[in-house]
Amino acid sequence: MIGSALAALAGTPLICQAIAIGDAKSLPWTSNTAFLNGKEGYDITHLADDTLALLAPTMPVIVRMETLRRATVYAQGNSAVGMELFLKLRGRALGTGGQGKPDALALFDLGYFVECAKQANMTFRRNSSGGYDRVDQPSVGSGMNGLAWVEKAMELRGDDPEMEFAAALITVWPRQKAFDAHLRRAAAGAREGTLLAQNLVERFGDRGRTIAELRANLGGGD
Repeated sequence: MIGSALAALAGTPLICQAIAIGDAKSLPWTSNTAFLNGKEGYDITHLADDTLALLAPTMPVIVRMETLRRATVYAQGNSAVGMELFLKLRGRALGTGGQGKPDALALFDLGYFVECAKQANMTFRRNSSGGYDRVDQPSVGSGMNGLAWVEKAMELRGDDPEMEFAAALITVWPRQKAFDAHLRRAAAGAREGTLLAQNLVERFGDRGRTIAELRANLGGGD
């Protein structure tokens, strides 16, 4: 089961390519560019607590995305660890903040992790035409709509181009109607030289080799 799930990781947009985070602190990893190379010897029994400790309010959304991606990959080796992390993220997100309101970042973390977990557990079966059909294997995200939590987080947070980038990655494959608008808003809010701009160009370089070119090619408005 684990082997088939890991085989499916190549190609899924939330898992197959690392998010560039520079020298920002995240879960231990072999390098910032290796998408499946967790640090040898890392004790994954600490994964849930380590991940939640990192996901502080001061951590930028772009770094949260890579941290949750790494956590998902680590959790593939141990379903109990993955469930522990999911339950802690859910408990934090579905509670209320100090002002009695939902916490946007906690909702985002839960939703993004759910979508990462679903993509990490996709496998592919050859069909009669020689192509491949997607098969969704059970995961901690099964039956849940993580995108809905991410969208709720964006509603609470207001204008947040990094969350728009996350939503674009969730909706790019399989392509959903909301994808173009999410990508357009992410590019519109990305400043030159930022990690967001770097990641947008790396992921969508076919639409523009610089953030200015990407923004121009996507057009303005919703």
